[in-house]
Amino acid sequence: MLRALSTAATGMEAQETRLDVTANNIANASTPGYKRMRAEFADLMYQQLRAPGAPSGPDTRSPTGTQVGMGVRIAGTQRTFSEGDLRQTGNPLDVAIEGSGMFAVQLPGDRIAYTRDGSFKLDAEGRLVTTEGYRLASDVTVPPEAQAVSIAADGTVTAVVAGEPAPIELGKLELTGFANPAGLTALGKNLFMETTASGTPFTAAPGEDGLGSLMQGTLELSNVKVVEEMIDLIAGQRAYEVNSRVVKAADEMLQQTAGLG
Repeated sequence: MLRALSTAATGMEAQETRLDVTANNIANASTPGYKRMRAEFADLMYQQLRAPGAPSGPDTRSPTGTQVGMGVRIAGTQRTFSEGDLRQTGNPLDVAIEGSGMFAVQLPGDRIAYTRDGSFKLDAEGRLVTTEGYRLASDVTVPPEAQAVSIAADGTVTAVVAGEPAPIELGKLELTGFANPAGLTALGKNLFMETTASGTPFTAAPGEDGLGSLMQGTLELSNVKVVEEMIDLIAGQRAYEVNSRVVKAADEMLQQTAGLG
């Protein structure tokens, strides 16, 4: 009975983490560029009461053996980097990536982070920055006299300036890719950081190396499907309830055993 209690407790703890992950997905359903996560489970060690193939009689052997599991644990949280829906905003500084690439962002201390959130702004010096004020590593600066800014699919940024017969080129946005983007670590603020699991980043112009092209005036929404998350939420809640019933049943059996004396 004690084994059933501890095993059910691991199940309840794992389902709590699953609900935490699902709740975070739902909370970020409207976050631009957010990538949903899912909890992954793995069974714990087993108590081997009889090994497979052990003698079960004078001339027979156990075909399967006897093993009793000790419960479950959270093996990891997998982030899904599938593309979210695109929404036209009409804002010339909103840029969506149609592909797997990411924007490189300069953090304090010469650190580089990466984001799928293309809702850019201009700082006091006219540089493209994120909503949190971190400038893009591509370092594009828009002059104050610019009347209109255009961002082409290949990342070329141009602006119409009074007195100039043709638009002037301000720079070019680049994209970064990873062999295993699921291995990136989330920093919050829609930012990710490179890890040994993600692999070394590689940079290319939009439209090259399979990183995708850019779409101006558009934002990539979260890839969270609220209906699917609600279903997962209900499934996690039911699994938690079933594990709690196992605890109750084991407790009642212990009470009956204690009453035998």
